Amino acid sequence: MQLHHNNYYHLYNRSNNREAVFRCHDNYLYFLKKYRTAFVDKFDTIAYCLMPTHFHLLVRVTSENMLGLQRSFGKLLSSYTQGFNKKYGRNGSLFQQNSCAKHIDNENYLITLIAYIHQNPIRAQLVEKPEEWIYSSYQDYSGIRQGTLPKKDLINAYFATIGEFRKFSEQTMKTIEPKYWI
Repeated sequence: MQLHHNNYYHLYNRSNNREAVFRCHDNYLYFLKKYRTAFVDKFDTIAYCLMPTHFHLLVRVTSENMLGLQRSFGKLLSSYTQGFNKKYGRNGSLFQQNSCAKHIDNENYLITLIAYIHQNPIRAQLVEKPEEWIYSSYQDYSGIRQGTLPKKDLINAYFATIGEFRKFSEQTMKTIEPKYWI
């Protein structure tokens, strides 16, 4: 996972064998707490979505210590897995070995990716509307929740109102081809 300072990345990973990595509400909160603790001073989190079998994070790298950053991400997943394994009496790895880090260097793609990330629970038929999924940053952007994890400056600069953001998100879901969904 090669990351560069002041660049945007779509970070994601999925479980081994499509096993649920988030089985209950507390699992989601535990992951987010560990993520925030490990990366609050290393990433600006633009958008996120935790799904039962995988996660998506859209981040801007703020740390200049790239080697430490890559190790920290591996430690996050390892630490979460250890806690998960202890809680559920299981052994072994939970996530696929290599996390994916897709470099984002196009602003239009960046904005579309935010919508894609938030639409994941709908595509998986977990909810009918993105605001119903509490394990993503959509509620923060749409004004339902006043969370502090996502840095909303990018979206606030791009969309004049919450309504514009919601409309863009709805329209984007119709245009993303199914082959791109993970």
